[in-house]
Amino acid sequence: MKTVEGNLTAQGMKIGLVVGRFNSFVVDHLVAGAVDTIVRHGGSEDNITKVMVPGAFEIPVAANKMAQSGDYDAIVAIGAVIRGGTPHFDYVAGECVKGIGQIQLQTGVPVSFGVLTVDTIEQAIERAGTKAGNKGEECTLAAIEMVNVLKQI
Repeated sequence: MKTVEGNLTAQGMKIGLVVGRFNSFVVDHLVAGAVDTIVRHGGSEDNITKVMVPGAFEIPVAANKMAQSGDYDAIVAIGAVIRGGTPHFDYVAGECVKGIGQIQLQTGVPVSFGVLTVDTIEQAIERAGTKAGNKGEECTLAAIEMVNVLKQI
């Protein structure tokens, strides 16, 4: 049996970060984690392009444009949607994840989901580098691994 498994080497990879500015007090830490992860795994900051968009709802359209360009090995979607007292959270989070999933399938470019969807500000802070780790790092590792997996298939 042949097993295909990716490694975590980012050397030479061109990675796009699509970042929703809304909730930047959390998102900035996720971005820092993503960039640090790329560099620690052999990538270069010169090969990272960061595209800023207003919020999570706008992430898919920018990620799609980047994926279709053919200029990126992977895209990392980063943002934070914090539940409020209205159904707005459900619409924004749902459309963001649905759009990202469609982009991957339509383009073949890995788009890693680093958009926090949390109930409270405390949960967001925990996932941005404190108690629950940094989800920016985790989703970037997944993107790096997927690039390497797809090269072998």
